[in-house]
Amino acid sequence: MKTLLTALFLLTLQLFTAQENEVYADGVFNFTENKNQKIFTDWTRVRKEPSVNAQIMDSLQSNQQVMILQKEETMPVLQLGERRANWYKISYQKGDVTSEGYIWGGNLCVGYRNKNGYDFLFGLSKTVDRKNKSLNEIIKQNIAGIKVMEGNTLIEEIYFDTGSGEELSTASFNIESNHKLQDVEFTLKAMVSGEACGIATYDQYVLYKDKKLIALPQLMNVGDAGVYYHSEEYVFPNDKGGIPNAFILKIEDMETDDKDREKKTHSSKTYLWNGSSYKLK
Repeated sequence: MKTLLTALFLLTLQLFTAQENEVYADGVFNFTENKNQKIFTDWTRVRKEPSVNAQIMDSLQSNQQVMILQKEETMPVLQLGERRANWYKISYQKGDVTSEGYIWGGNLCVGYRNKNGYDFLFGLSKTVDRKNKSLNEIIKQNIAGIKVMEGNTLIEEIYFDTGSGEELSTASFNIESNHKLQDVEFTLKAMVSGEACGIATYDQYVLYKDKKLIALPQLMNVGDAGVYYHSEEYVFPNDKGGIPNAFILKIEDMETDDKDREKKTHSSKTYLWNGSSYKLK
């Protein structure tokens, strides 16, 4: 029970932190008016009206800063794959010229950070079909990405799965320490969550070194209080129980039987880090 309460506390804390960067509402991209945002999808079209059939006025590159003026409530939410978003009226500046127009919210960043003169962007780029081997069916999976930008110049990018539309309730994007991993400058952490029982939360850690991004195996946590949970976490060298030049994947599963008795299993994997890449021990 102590382990379950700890897991629930950590999940609650994680979701509370995510609310500072929340850009979803029931799977729909939702951005705050009168607040700056950044373009994630390169060559995002700016239209005269909030419609895919409206005249194209301009196009914006990744990392272009825009001001959200207004969410367009009168038009239906546009869905592309598993991504759903409203149209937004924006203003932006190119040189000395300030312009206005409409863009689809799915082309905006989920989150962005700046460090050491570079911009780090997190966003969803597309939806793809993945085969679920256990269920023998095709499921739709969102693809998220992290980009390293210097102005409008792309330095590096990396992409990974982040779940389906129902798993997009909140999201966060933060820069953490290097966790005492050799030659790592810092760690990026992207998270998306469904914020509901039985809906998964995905954590993606990405190491940054020498202008390169190195994605670690993705973490997935899911559970239904009092029934079951599946928990995955990393133990880095700077964590209690950590070991030098390695990170440990700890997995815990719990389920209750028909007499409400808890059955728990634990497993772990150790990945060795040599300063530029990792491998399973």
